[in-house]
Amino acid sequence: MPIHSKNFFAFFGLEPKLRLDLESLQKRFYELSRNWHPDRFTRKSAQEQAEALEATAILNDGYRTLRDPVKRAEYLLAQEGFPIGEQRSKDVPPELLEEVFGLNMMLEELKNGDEAVRVELQAAKGHFTNLKQTADEELERLFAKYDVAEARSETAKQALQEIRGVLNRRRYMENLMRDVDRALDTPKT
Repeated sequence: MPIHSKNFFAFFGLEPKLRLDLESLQKRFYELSRNWHPDRFTRKSAQEQAEALEATAILNDGYRTLRDPVKRAEYLLAQEGFPIGEQRSKDVPPELLEEVFGLNMMLEELKNGDEAVRVELQAAKGHFTNLKQTADEELERLFAKYDVAEARSETAKQALQEIRGVLNRRRYMENLMRDVDRALDTPKT
């Protein structure tokens, strides 16, 4: 039983799309899990046992990736030559620069003992949570745009470029929210 592909979409027998029926994905996962479970290969050759282990690893990694819309998008982007890369401070989306500056000032003030900024940080966190929700809604619209486009067409490429930009913005907001959470969880001195 040779492994046909390490591409998650192909391994699951799916078209590379950004919107998936998660119930069907789960059913396919269980079906493939039964087919490739290493216990079914205990009396097979060493090569077949190794293939079963490799298939199980691909299956588990693929399922974790494909069931999460953001991970699925990042994976598809990488497969199509549009990797996200590491988030760096120089990659701050221009529309967030002023807000990030203000947030960093508040974080520094809290670090230096100004407890009065806690309320402002909570409000900032709420604001970034709303921006993240807006990004998620935008992603859903772009996922639909990509899914109806012909593979590798200019429309598909444009959608992937836009998705990459929104994912970068979203990741940056998640990092900011994490920083705020850490600061707010720090005990008062």
